[in-house]
Amino acid sequence: MTQQPPHLDGAQAEYTSPAVRQLREDLALALRAAAHHQLEEGVCNHFSVMLPGAQNRYLINPRGLHWSEVGPDDIVLIDVHGQVLAGRHRVEPTALFIHGALHRLTGRAVVLHCHMPYATALTLTVERALDPTLSQNAMRYMGRIAIDAEYNGLALDDAEGERIASSMMGENTNKDIAFLANHGVIVTGHTIAHAYDDLYYLERACLHQVIAQSTGRPLKPVDAKLAAHVAAQIQGEREQSDLFFEALRRLLPAPL
Repeated sequence: MTQQPPHLDGAQAEYTSPAVRQLREDLALALRAAAHHQLEEGVCNHFSVMLPGAQNRYLINPRGLHWSEVGPDDIVLIDVHGQVLAGRHRVEPTALFIHGALHRLTGRAVVLHCHMPYATALTLTVERALDPTLSQNAMRYMGRIAIDAEYNGLALDDAEGERIASSMMGENTNKDIAFLANHGVIVTGHTIAHAYDDLYYLERACLHQVIAQSTGRPLKPVDAKLAAHVAAQIQGEREQSDLFFEALRRLLPAPL
């Protein structure tokens, strides 16, 4: 009988612990919710969450499964260098480089990356991103958006993942949302529930902006100070985010 290396045995024990089991359930739920809300794209894109207290291990969705069919036992545990530590599936290559760099360099617990339609549409414009002074939904993102203004091809090496991560960092920049030129978006957060809520409302805000722009009529933003005030109000009370995620848990049970 072939024995696993000690670090893989330890990872398997960690993978099956109650705390990590809950994270796997929550991450799988976020993926099913994204499919339910039509934020997914085929079997591509990726959501991930760091293990509690870890700086080098995270959970991520598997390669090849549609998000609507992902359950907690499909989630894969990997390290920031892309080595699979536990789980029964492979991981898509660009996920390793994007998520590994973002977790490693930003320290954010949750990283959600997708090509959701309306947000991605705005990455194709000259402005590259959502205007956070337009709708009330958009105002929650005031001061939180980074823009990676130049498309640079598929993220198939560490350098590209690090370049994307660097767009959210810097001396005067510490953003938790990124619009990637000609590509898609990244939403980061401290909990899966809060990050998913931000992802969902980001797409709604982008939808409203695209529809408004399609009328051809001039748009009427609010004052930036008011938008910042609204953003602080929303960030100061996140119970709604948790309640939304629990509602999704009731509506979208894990597949058998």
